[in-house]
Amino acid sequence: MGQFVGTNKEEMIQSRQNLKYYLLEDLKRFNNNKPNLKDRILHNEVWYIYHYIRHLRYVEYYKNTKRSKILFLYHWVKYKRLGFKLRFTIYPNTVGPGFRIYHTGDFVHIKPTCKIGKNCTILPGVVFGNKYKDEDNSIVEVGDNCYFGLGVKVFGQVKIGNNVTIGANAVVTKDIPDNAIVGGIPAKIIKFKN
Repeated sequence: MGQFVGTNKEEMIQSRQNLKYYLLEDLKRFNNNKPNLKDRILHNEVWYIYHYIRHLRYVEYYKNTKRSKILFLYHWVKYKRLGFKLRFTIYPNTVGPGFRIYHTGDFVHIKPTCKIGKNCTILPGVVFGNKYKDEDNSIVEVGDNCYFGLGVKVFGQVKIGNNVTIGANAVVTKDIPDNAIVGGIPAKIIKFKN
């Protein structure tokens, strides 16, 4: 498992209180409704997505605090199994609180050198990848309240501002300022939000 090179200690889950904050912020993105047994029995995707994010948070906590190897291993196995089933690869310590994935379907990949802010929304097919064939360790920084449409690809070292909406199938290779709506291949600013 990778770790974001520029992660500040304050932004990582370092305490039980911080873990609880992350879990509550993530739950708010599910309208404060935890998926229940009915969702599990009916194989509703919301159950799998919620538990994937929940296990990701516990993996972050136990990885950062090194408190219990057994609990770390338990949550890591659950996180990896759900990730394999859902086709999600999201490395620990890359996404901020209030993270939401709305649907399963296409592959989702967030590389270990990403730093994504609060309240990020991702749809299927979003990939934060390499610009070249070999691992490039380029850092991708994403601000708060960003929305990534279906099939968005982000390549290379990019900074995306706060409150940005990226349209479906856009390919982002350059920095994007705050409050922008972008789309296209390569992604270009369509307009700014009021």
